[in-house]
Formats: sequence, C-alpha cells, structure tokens
Amino acid sequence: MKHAFLTSVAVLSFSGLAEARIQCDGQYQIVQGNRIYTPYCGDNYLAAVARSYGVRVSAATIRNSPGEKQRVCQFIGADNRVRDICQGWRNEGRGRFN
Repeated sequence: MKHAFLTSVAVLSFSGLAEARIQCDGQYQIVQGNRIYTPYCGDNYLAAVARSYGVRVSAATIRNSPGEKQRVCQFIGADNRVRDICQGWRNEGRGRFN
C-alpha cells in the first residue's frame, strides 16, 4: 500500500512540474523563444478573458469540459481576443455580442 501511495505522489508531482514549465503569452505557448498557438494556452487565455466578463471559470474547467467551453464561447466568443479560440463553438447570429 505504501508503494502505491508513493507512486501516486510521484506521478502527481511529475505532472505538476510538467504543467509548471509551460509558459504562455496570451493564447500562445513560448517554445524555444517562439510563440506557438497551443490548445492549452488557448484555454488558459479563454478562461482569463471570460473572467474579465465576470464568468467564474477556471482554465482546467475549460480544458476538461467541452460543454463549459461551449457555454463560455457562446457568451463571449465574438470578442476579438477569443474569436479564433471559439471558432466552431459559437452560435453565429445569437448571443450577447453577435
């Protein structure tokens, strides 16, 4: 039982370190000094923009719940900052800012 616990702690620690190393600049990930669009950073950015509108949502929720991402995109998807991220998730012609 002790071995299983230590393995779980090691896996959690390693996955936390991997996430901590990802550097985002808005919706772009910094990879060897270059800005590259990644879904991870895009979801972080979408959550940050949503929070600026007063939506209580975390980046992890956006990443792990397609329904929540769709809900957020339908609400703020016409905002130029997230228009590309929300492509395919918006209801064109409906919503608050369309």
